[in-house]
Amino acid sequence: MAQESGFDFFGFRDKLGDENEVREKFWRTAKKAARHIPFMEDLVAAYYCAMDKNTPLRAKGILVAALGYFVLPFDLIPDFVFGIGFTDDIAVLTAAITAVSAHITPAHRLAAKQAIADNS
Repeated sequence: MAQESGFDFFGFRDKLGDENEVREKFWRTAKKAARHIPFMEDLVAAYYCAMDKNTPLRAKGILVAALGYFVLPFDLIPDFVFGIGFTDDIAVLTAAITAVSAHITPAHRLAAKQAIADNS
């Protein structure tokens, strides 16, 4: 993994998840959010893209930051708020997935389909 730049994005460095924290918490959060997120297959494909060693660092950074926001408990709109709790997560994830969609490969999408089928 590349060295850290030392740049602290708006003072969130200690609050944003690193890749290991995203790996640990992704599946638990994804299972909780599955019925609220209409593009779960894209989200899981983005997860596999972020964890892929062949994904460019910029794309990986965007995805890890968005997935970190998704899995960490601090939010603009707390996830437990019925009906709208995942709205801000959806907005962040949609923007990130759109920004790096060229790097989400058919292999990532296939892995996502299989993971979702295995967890159903």
